[in-house]
Amino acid sequence: MEIWNSTLGSGFLLAGVLNDSGSPELLCATVAALYTLALSSNGLLLLLITADVRLHVPMYLLLGQLSLTDLLFTSVVTPKALMDFLHRENTISFGGCALQMFLALTLGGAEDLLLAFMAYDRYAAICHPLNYMIFMRPRVCWSMVASSWILASLSALGHTVYTMHYPFCMSREIRHLFCEIPNLLKLACADTSRYELMVYVTGVTFLLLPLSTIIASYILILFTVLYMPSKEGRKKALVTCSSHLTVVGMFYGAATLMYVLPSSFHNPKQDNITSAFYTIVTPALNPLIYSLRNKEVMGALRRVLGKYLQTHPTL
Repeated sequence: MEIWNSTLGSGFLLAGVLNDSGSPELLCATVAALYTLALSSNGLLLLLITADVRLHVPMYLLLGQLSLTDLLFTSVVTPKALMDFLHRENTISFGGCALQMFLALTLGGAEDLLLAFMAYDRYAAICHPLNYMIFMRPRVCWSMVASSWILASLSALGHTVYTMHYPFCMSREIRHLFCEIPNLLKLACADTSRYELMVYVTGVTFLLLPLSTIIASYILILFTVLYMPSKEGRKKALVTCSSHLTVVGMFYGAATLMYVLPSSFHNPKQDNITSAFYTIVTPALNPLIYSLRNKEVMGALRRVLGKYLQTHPTL
């Protein structure tokens, strides 16, 4: 097959979920609404965590980082997809594709690690409450945050550079929502089997190690909660943990379908739906899951609104 020049002047065609839909206008409006919800809810949660001193604790530091990754993750993919549909222009440059892949992998990897650190935070708070501020002192918390971003960005950089070094064939159409490794490798004119195996192994490792930490943390939490003398304490612990487990289930379920499921089980439509779920739907739902049942977040919202109304009495 003839090879086209994969330089910075070349590009790809993104045939994403909007183009394959039977009702593209309705789906576009839904995606736009979910993106608006993701921006407003994650932005509000970040504002509350920053503005209210009672939320300046390890749990909310990590939650704030999760909201930041969600906000950025959906912004890497969704505006491009919406603008392409509205302008009937679905091209992306070679450099733009590489940048989008790098950012998506970085943000997805950072969220993966942050969810594991959040599970450890809940383990320390529930199983070792007296030593919680020793286990989760500020230096440890910021080390968790920094390691999430650094490890994720290094992994993303390696995968992006290696994926984009392949020569690509005349078919430039990526039947996917955005530039993602498995879909780009289908366009390569070289043998990618070894690299696909490496992507699979690193994907499984990057997902299963944090997931193992989460499972181990919650097994220990469950045993501790069962022996709590106070019903109120049990209820509070279970509410906090159930929110986190819901987010974990959504993220790891979608990521497993995309990166752990063997390629023979993949098809373009399924991959598009899966990617849309973890780049558009999940970022919109995460802050709602964490905040609606969280009395501390709702209390912070009332306090911040109260201060704002006191300083702007004429509004």
